[in-house]
Amino acid sequence: MNDSPDRAERRELLDFAVTLARLAGDHTLQYFGGVVDHDAKGDGSPVTIADREAERLIRAEVTKRYPEHAVLGEEFGESNPGARVRWILDPIDATRSFMRGVPLYGVLIGIEINGDTVVGVANYPPLSELVAAASGLGCTLNGSPVTVSPVHTLDQAVVLTTDVERILSMPEGPGWRSLQQRCAFSRTWGDCYGHLLVATGRAEVMVDPIMNPWDAAPFLPIMTEAGGRFTTREGVTTIHGGSGISTNGLLHDEVLAALRTE
Repeated sequence: MNDSPDRAERRELLDFAVTLARLAGDHTLQYFGGVVDHDAKGDGSPVTIADREAERLIRAEVTKRYPEHAVLGEEFGESNPGARVRWILDPIDATRSFMRGVPLYGVLIGIEINGDTVVGVANYPPLSELVAAASGLGCTLNGSPVTVSPVHTLDQAVVLTTDVERILSMPEGPGWRSLQQRCAFSRTWGDCYGHLLVATGRAEVMVDPIMNPWDAAPFLPIMTEAGGRFTTREGVTTIHGGSGISTNGLLHDEVLAALRTE
């Protein structure tokens, strides 16, 4: 059976996003391996020459192929706002890890069509792992189908976050402590790497209390197509809510309830 026009468009966009994530990822590896100098952005977070160059590379390729599309990136803002299709880019998520030669960083690409996030690609260049998904097309790791884990009780679950001290300072702090006490074990395998582990069945929960759209963009379609869930900490299915909780789906409601514990 031939793909419908909508499905064919998603497939085309997914394939091109995978190509660009690999291209940008290979570019970042030229700078990876030691301590990298950085500038501070307006919010105080670091940015490197590799971030800027990788985003420019993706933007140029998208504009060349799809001049009518919008592009929103962490480093250079939005071009062509209001377009039907919008690419959302984080050229290097986990810049602090990248700067220290830690391989747990990723090149993130999400694509919205008419406001719906329908394509997600996350490439982890030093690990040679790339997870990709599009609505109705499933989720793959390096081209092979992948799903979330079947763990259905918290006492068997691996629960992740990026920075324990940060989450403890937030309203969700007591809830996080509750999750830690009830799960099998918790780790700070954080930033985009934590979401990869949930999507591929190696962990069950990733709690990200602060996320920008470019941090979250790929993970809504990735989790959905892998059989899991991605929502804000309030339970809203969006990449624009300022936070992100990835789970295997079976534990999602229980995790959200635990985080609301005061």
